[in-house]
Amino acid sequence: MSKSKFKPEDMSILDLDTSGTRVYEASRFLDNPQAISAYLAQSMKSQDPHILMKALAEVAKAQGVNKVAEAAGVNRESLYKTLKGGSKTRYETIQKLMVALGVELTVQPIASKQAPGAKPATAGQ
Repeated sequence: MSKSKFKPEDMSILDLDTSGTRVYEASRFLDNPQAISAYLAQSMKSQDPHILMKALAEVAKAQGVNKVAEAAGVNRESLYKTLKGGSKTRYETIQKLMVALGVELTVQPIASKQAPGAKPATAGQ
């Protein structure tokens, strides 16, 4: 029996016509605190600051950039610069932005890691 070789041109999905589609905009679905919290929490799991900043930008867009800037105590241009990323954003700025967006950062243990010196939990405890 011979092995077949993968040929991308044989996949019809590669010929898919996307001319009638629109770019996905997360901001269209970020219309309540639970969705916003879940979206930001998921972006933080990536441990990539650029992804977090993009997620914060989408939430700001959903809530209205001018409104968020005012609530955060910064001007709109400064907020755009912060959300653009690239430069190292201070924690204080992120905290103000989070409060303006109506969410807060919380801390919880990572499910797959234990504190140093901790004994593994056993059933029945």
